[in-house]
Amino acid sequence: MALSILPRNSKHRTAFWAAFGALAMLGLGFAAVPLYRLFCQVTGFGGTTQKADLAEAAKVQVGTTKISVRFDSNTDPGLPWKFSPMQVTQEMPIGSRMMAFYRAENVSDKPVTGVASFNVQPELAGLYFKKVHCFCFNQQTLQPGESVEMPVQYYVDPAILKDPEAARIKQITLSYTFHTSADQSQAVKVAAKTLDPVPAAR
Repeated sequence: MALSILPRNSKHRTAFWAAFGALAMLGLGFAAVPLYRLFCQVTGFGGTTQKADLAEAAKVQVGTTKISVRFDSNTDPGLPWKFSPMQVTQEMPIGSRMMAFYRAENVSDKPVTGVASFNVQPELAGLYFKKVHCFCFNQQTLQPGESVEMPVQYYVDPAILKDPEAARIKQITLSYTFHTSADQSQAVKVAAKTLDPVPAAR
């Protein structure tokens, strides 16, 4: 006969299930972030774009219907960079691969590491906006006064034309925001703590 792991006392059983529920919620909390990312990547939720490799991109048939892509840039207030797209818009037949460039410049007198996040608008377009090459989520360190051009290769999936709502989209906005990297932020905090004056002895 199998032994039960549940306490026989009703109060103990209640405590057991409460503890079990707390552990389950903790486990779900750790799993929530990667599951949410996966959900966004699969559905395009929140304007999350899709990934495509060169082999997949090469199989896409280019149509005659055109769409416009507008480029937007933002920089966190604490990041001493100039960051902007090198083109305002691009118009292309749906399915064709395009290359766009952004430029970033460190205007401070210290090396600074940044990392970019992104999304597209309207959010519905995220499901059909495919990136072949992107600088997003990669740490980029710029020396004082250094500037760099960062490419984005992308295409709009022709499947967008089969979506009754998405087919009405005439322009997609690709927006990047550069943030100070977590490593850089931690280094700044450590340096600031090291430079804090030692309280005078009384």
